[in-house]
Amino acid sequence: MRSEHLRRLRVSTWCLAALACAASTASAQGETITAVAAVKRADGTSASAPLTVVVRRYATDAERTALLGALKSGGTAAARTALQKADAIGNVQLGSRSTAIKYVYARPTGGGRLITVVTAEPILLVGADAPGAKPAAGFDLGLVILEVAGSGPGQGELVPATKIRLDQKDAIVTEDYHDVIVRLTNVAARPGGTR
Repeated sequence: MRSEHLRRLRVSTWCLAALACAASTASAQGETITAVAAVKRADGTSASAPLTVVVRRYATDAERTALLGALKSGGTAAARTALQKADAIGNVQLGSRSTAIKYVYARPTGGGRLITVVTAEPILLVGADAPGAKPAAGFDLGLVILEVAGSGPGQGELVPATKIRLDQKDAIVTEDYHDVIVRLTNVAARPGGTR
């Protein structure tokens, strides 16, 4: 009877260890997050496109600290320089356009996770070459904020071309080139980031 109990305990321990390894492996493999990006224009028309974020790995706390330090010391320009030196750790696919992810950080929220994605170039820069368009200089980063819900679809926001800085309280402040809000709906995540 005692040996049977010990055998079950060992099997349970091995199962828990295997589950922990599987969870660690899934985290190391990253994940794919899908959403629908939609925008309502000033003239009342709207447009939408599929958005896919493929994450091969998440940034470490040290990488987060380094990026915030760059933002604090030199704003968008310093952050872009730091990000350009970093390896691509995934990609953002908006319609047919793919942009390399240089930073992606996730933190838990009450019912899921908040994921911040930054690219070292604009994800989309529409209208910069049109007559009378405002200068695009300095709008050198792309930003995606994803709220992945614990259950059901999440939401988020896409800032395709932006300047980023930190305010006095170290909160991230963005200035969007397009002056329109791109809403993300039907945000869903699944394990595996292979693109």
